[in-house]
Amino acid sequence: MDLNLFCHFCCLLLFLLLSGVQGDKFKDEFKTTKLFVFGDSYVDTGNIHMIEPYGMTFPGYPTGRASDGRLLTDFIAEFLGIEPPVPYNSINLSRPDELKYGVNFAFGGTGVFNTSSPAPNMTIQIDYFEQVIKDNVYTPSDISNSVAYVSVAGNDYVHYIETHGFDLGLLVFIPEIVNQARKNLLRIQNLGVKKVVVGGLHTLQCIPLVTGPSSFDKCVDLVALAVDYHNILLKRNVDELNKENDNVLILDLYNSFNSVINNSSTYNIQKPLVPCCVGKTSYMDFCGSKDQDGNKKYKICDKPDSALFWDVVHPTQAGWHAVYTNLLETNALDKVFYAEKGHASY
Repeated sequence: MDLNLFCHFCCLLLFLLLSGVQGDKFKDEFKTTKLFVFGDSYVDTGNIHMIEPYGMTFPGYPTGRASDGRLLTDFIAEFLGIEPPVPYNSINLSRPDELKYGVNFAFGGTGVFNTSSPAPNMTIQIDYFEQVIKDNVYTPSDISNSVAYVSVAGNDYVHYIETHGFDLGLLVFIPEIVNQARKNLLRIQNLGVKKVVVGGLHTLQCIPLVTGPSSFDKCVDLVALAVDYHNILLKRNVDELNKENDNVLILDLYNSFNSVINNSSTYNIQKPLVPCCVGKTSYMDFCGSKDQDGNKKYKICDKPDSALFWDVVHPTQAGWHAVYTNLLETNALDKVFYAEKGHASY
């Protein structure tokens, strides 16, 4: 082998080895032991009441998760090497050792503003977090070394469309949602959390609630435009926040959901737009609904582990695992949870 070529090869090998060591060292230094979660049913693991058949895959009964099993929160916790944080409503029933992984303040059905759900919106969820800090449940060091995950999965938009229809006012409402989300992110930071991760809006145009009129056959382009607008504004606002502090990051859920939908067989998903648990006569009959005689108004697919969506809004455990797998494959989780300063958003 040419001596110069061999020297270049050795230098390259040494560089790669050192990069790997430095990367592992960086991950170890920023390894979190506590996760604080805010948002909606995409991350709520037990703050609202759910009925059967929710939870049928895991743990075998309803736990408050809007799915047949595990959610994004569970997989993020797995990635961080911790147990899922305790739901806020269970704090008073929890032992101190059960609080060591953080608290989940998310409530299903909620948004950054009030929705049709009576559950606390994100501002109130952060109020709860602030009170937990004031009560000295966690030390300032605990908070400083924790990470917050914020889910804005679209309930504000669903509520708007339910009350106003799909009109031009939505174009004004989208910036209002993102601006409020920005205030929430900043407030969480100001309470002492050094790293805040917010989920980008996923493929709302493809959820069964939207694709139902087409018999779950195709995504809706008009909704896709609204989602794109939201994500563009979110990135712009996060970039503004990061001019002072590079620790707010966006988890790119849109491309992960999109990859799973467009490459469903790769993730062992069949008919990705079709929900597993759906009304027998109308897709608007929610999963778990019964008539006045107690008869089920819904049906469940034979293979929940092959479905992306559990009901008309929420992924199955298999669906979330597919999204999680894609996030791992694309290093999206590493980029946000173990990002170096200056690499704050996608």
